Amino acid sequence: MPERVALYLQDAHDLRDGLDYVRYAEQRGFEAVWQAESRLVRDAIVPMAAYAAVTERIKVGSGVINNWTRNIGLLAATFLTLDDLAPGRVICGIGAWWDPLARNVGIERRKPLTAMRETVEVLRRLLNMERVTFHGEFHHVEGIELDVVHGRREPRNVPIMIGATGGKMMELTGEIADGVVLNYCVPPEYNDEALEQLDRGARRAGRTVDDLDRPQLVVCSVDPDHDKAIDTTRELLTQYMAQQPHIAKASGVSPDVVAEIQSILGWPATHEQIQKAKHLVPEELILRITASGTPEEARAKVDEYRKHGCTCPILYPVGGDVRLLIDTFAQQ
Repeated sequence: MPERVALYLQDAHDLRDGLDYVRYAEQRGFEAVWQAESRLVRDAIVPMAAYAAVTERIKVGSGVINNWTRNIGLLAATFLTLDDLAPGRVICGIGAWWDPLARNVGIERRKPLTAMRETVEVLRRLLNMERVTFHGEFHHVEGIELDVVHGRREPRNVPIMIGATGGKMMELTGEIADGVVLNYCVPPEYNDEALEQLDRGARRAGRTVDDLDRPQLVVCSVDPDHDKAIDTTRELLTQYMAQQPHIAKASGVSPDVVAEIQSILGWPATHEQIQKAKHLVPEELILRITASGTPEEARAKVDEYRKHGCTCPILYPVGGDVRLLIDTFAQQ
């Protein structure tokens, strides 16, 4: 059987170029494409719809939207609409977002576990075409259902995958979700503890971690020139260490290094600031938490993530030639 592999697209490319990359990934045997939605840059839903419209087989996932900014009825209607466009090919990847970004746009991420549990329960019931009344702490709905008059009324097969990083959210994912989207910028051995946490949660629901799909985002910079690939990743990590400190923590990066990078970078970070701070990211860290280097080096690193429980690497092409990355991991 060919190995499972997926493509991750964010904002480093023209959106219309992304359509070409997704079509090419489908031709080369990629299982899925996941569209990012993290910083205030590119909504996930519009690109997902575009990818679904120009392909026939590849799955299309949100990698990941957050559970705070879309009303639960709209969220369900959105994924119903995507499933109308690409029946059986849509994946809902959803996460708890992160500070300081959430705080900076006025969202108080209190009780994130309760909020996520309620979101998943109501969303799943709505996509199952149930009539739902639910009064929780974060969601209050009264007798609502997806009002399909002209179309398919049967339950929709939209897997709900939680983008979890912390241990408690990982356990909750094991209990309530169809799978997990494991984070990027972590070493492969990070997965070992994550799988134990997932298994603890899964057993509360009468299953095990083996019943969960476990795709994982992997930063991947591929270039025939090893040093060029490394330097491209260094720029990305400089930005991520400053803006997403929860990932830095999971990566084991020193808080002092993160603080120094943050003292140089503004929000949004400029190219000049990134260039000034990037020397603070050592090559050892790049090699430990990303798949960067020549095609052979990148494949070897991705295999490490597979050995530590990743079921389908979701490759994030950092700069360079996206088609080279696709060719490097092509399954046909």
